[in-house]
Amino acid sequence: MSKLSKIYTSLIIIGAGPAGYTAAIYAARANLKTILITGSEPGGQLLNTNAIENWPGEYHNISGINLMNNMLKHVQKFPIHIINDTIINVNFIKRPFIMYGEKKNYSSDAVIIATGASPRYLNIPSETLYKSRGGISTCAICDGFFYKNKSVAIIGGGNSALEEALFLSNITKTIYIIHRKKKFTADKILISRIMEKVKLKKIILYMSYIVNEILGDHLGVTGIRINSLKNNILLNVFGIFIAIGHIPNSNIFLNQLETKNNFIQINKNNTEHHFQTQTSIPGIFAAGDVTDHIYRQAITASSSGCMAAIDAEKYISSLIR
Repeated sequence: MSKLSKIYTSLIIIGAGPAGYTAAIYAARANLKTILITGSEPGGQLLNTNAIENWPGEYHNISGINLMNNMLKHVQKFPIHIINDTIINVNFIKRPFIMYGEKKNYSSDAVIIATGASPRYLNIPSETLYKSRGGISTCAICDGFFYKNKSVAIIGGGNSALEEALFLSNITKTIYIIHRKKKFTADKILISRIMEKVKLKKIILYMSYIVNEILGDHLGVTGIRINSLKNNILLNVFGIFIAIGHIPNSNIFLNQLETKNNFIQINKNNTEHHFQTQTSIPGIFAAGDVTDHIYRQAITASSSGCMAAIDAEKYISSLIR
């Protein structure tokens, strides 16, 4: 497919989030010759998280950026070859498996897919328009400063949406949280903190509302139109933060691996070798948010990366016998 030079190794890990970094650490401790290919966003979704309160051992809290930097430094202790490249296609028909990158091509006896997930958008026409003009974001930590003392809207009702709102509450003038359900799906402690801000009128809730249209001009967003079964409301805002979930980064694997709703399926019923992270192809393993539509936590991604590395080591060892 590509005439780029090819690099061969025993194990390739695709992705540099909690799952990928943890898999690399365990692979190194198993003395596997390993390449970790970072993708376009090393660190993954956690880079957009301001404060992590539930990482065991970090009882003073830690930012997502610092946690991922710590993981990277941990990986760098070992002889893991970290390559900043993005895989754009794969060939898993036979071993050694082939991965085609933007810079180089790679082949290996085993692969761990830890490509994570990307933010989900509203998919309405006006959203596409203002993503390019300015005013729409999926990262309060990245873009919150631009809306100092201005009114903004946050779309969503899960942990991510409420964490964004709490972060922005120290920067912006007013925050409108727009959620399509009657109740939040976030952790109770986050809901409690949001309600404290509501009492102070720093945050205004619009429950059971959906976004109908995003309004603006050539400079960017100026408002948002929302509606419920009873009302149609126009809110004057200068920024919109979308936090309505994520889509697994699995596109390049869809025609080769078994998936469900684009999540890569792992073989939890594989009792012969106990490879719980194995995909539909022996030797191809997957971990983290690209497989998980239920828990979607940094620590569960990390733990599945550990499992995938252990499975990969057992698989590679079986090839040598």
